[in-house]
Amino acid sequence: MSNETLLLLCAIGALLGIMLFFAFAVAPTVFSSLPAEHAGTYLRAIFPRYYLWGIIFAIITAAIAIQVDTTVFTTVSVITLLFIFSRQILVPAINVARDAKLAGEDGAVPRFKRLHLLSVLINLSQMLMLIGCIVYLAYNS
Repeated sequence: MSNETLLLLCAIGALLGIMLFFAFAVAPTVFSSLPAEHAGTYLRAIFPRYYLWGIIFAIITAAIAIQVDTTVFTTVSVITLLFIFSRQILVPAINVARDAKLAGEDGAVPRFKRLHLLSVLINLSQMLMLIGCIVYLAYNS
């Protein structure tokens, strides 16, 4: 295995590690440690940063991948676009839906749940794509 492939695997592992830590350590700890209204306020502040770091790490990973494997580059590029979509479009829509839910607007609860589920599914799909890249590189290098 080349040094470039090892570097790429490290970059993929770092991105996946950040995502797993946030999903399985940070978010559950926030909800179990803070009252619901404070947890929501905290997560509203941290999610844009989480996605920004995801974008940065994904771009770095894609820059490495373009020199190693076009399949991994394409996959990481999709992951990057999903981070951008989540940060720029989905998070603001979730925030609007949450505000509407807190204001008691009709239809706000299902809209919030639907958008939140979409964000969870996107995050999960990104993690699975990263795992797929690791497996792919392990078998093709």
